[in-house]
Amino acid sequence: MAYGQIGMIQAAAGFFVYFVIMAENGFLPLHLFGIRKQWDSKAVNDLPDSYGQEWTYRDRKTLEFTCHTAFFVSIVIVQWADLIVCKTRRNSIIHQGMRNWALNFGLIFETALAAFLSYTPGMDKGLRMFPLKFVWWLPAIPFMFAIFIYDETRRFYLRRNPGGWLEQETYY
Repeated sequence: MAYGQIGMIQAAAGFFVYFVIMAENGFLPLHLFGIRKQWDSKAVNDLPDSYGQEWTYRDRKTLEFTCHTAFFVSIVIVQWADLIVCKTRRNSIIHQGMRNWALNFGLIFETALAAFLSYTPGMDKGLRMFPLKFVWWLPAIPFMFAIFIYDETRRFYLRRNPGGWLEQETYY
């Protein structure tokens, strides 16, 4: 369940955010294929992006680590939905509600921790986490809703067809 269904949506969110930031900075997805050797070479200080702008090694690595930070943040965002859908196996979250204050605190804490790790000065030195623009938190949100809708739909069918094929393949 975690890796084969929800995990695929989470991974897609991370990669999507990664490619959004790369594209916003001039490296369109198709341009990224096959440039790893040049990208990681300290000797190459004039690597052109998709629009011909040249990037130094240091600037490329800053962009790369910013993308890593955004990937991490996107996983935190989709984990909001994952945490909520894991509250119940069969009942709809709409009927169950959000009265578990430990879980609610966990949602807030993981988000605050992600923000702390992203925006605290000096994190670029040890953990290589760089500050993100606020808009870079947003591309993962549709994936969060996709997880929620997917699992609510799955549970709806589980309630309608107990013991059926879907339950055998997706019930955890």
